[in-house]
Amino acid sequence: MAWIERNRSLFRTLATLLPVGAAAMMYGLRDLITPTAAALVLVLIVVGIAATGDRVAGLLSCLAGAAGFDFFLTTPYLDFHVENRGDVELAVLLLLVGLAVSELALWGGRQHAAASDRAGYLDGIRATADLAAGGASQQDTEQAISRHILRTLGVEKVRFVAGQPGGDAALLGRDGSLRVGDIALDLRRDGLPTDRVTAIPVVRHGHLIGHFQVTAATAQVRVKPEQVDVVILLADQLAARASLTA
Repeated sequence: MAWIERNRSLFRTLATLLPVGAAAMMYGLRDLITPTAAALVLVLIVVGIAATGDRVAGLLSCLAGAAGFDFFLTTPYLDFHVENRGDVELAVLLLLVGLAVSELALWGGRQHAAASDRAGYLDGIRATADLAAGGASQQDTEQAISRHILRTLGVEKVRFVAGQPGGDAALLGRDGSLRVGDIALDLRRDGLPTDRVTAIPVVRHGHLIGHFQVTAATAQVRVKPEQVDVVILLADQLAARASLTA
């Protein structure tokens, strides 16, 4: 997969040429291979390409496979006209199977990425809890939680600041709301503001002891509800650490 990411244009070219090349090779064996068997060979090639999760490569291989099947393996040969209705159905099925596998691969990739993200969130919470339980200093705990918040949100900079946030900061609430003064922002649609810092309050026994200052200045960062839950839990860990040492 890493090779595909680095050589996406080359991979898409191969995804187009491979089904056509396979169809051309089977044209030479047309007296030995039935159209159905040839279609199955092309399906295997198309499915293999589509399973990589590259939608464009999957679509190109589907179209190339269907075109190669039509041109090389149906009568009249070396012509895009198809006389046999069954061959038309095979070509259409080849196209549909490839498209379906591409979409399934993309869906599976998204699910895997989401699961990996959730595992990373839990690892961050456990790591900071272990750090506090191990007697780490306040400063080390602040820095560790800042790093985990940074990774969770995918922002540029996070640091703990004692005291109240600045008056122009966006305030992230425990309920997932984001407000700048009286103005509510939509985290999922608009993302974190790039023209000001976002403050994640750290509250101990109802009193604000500080906040994590989040900077997302160069790119729009949209935040999911589960990410909000994680950063609030991380901030709560610092509040709990402060309560134990107070």
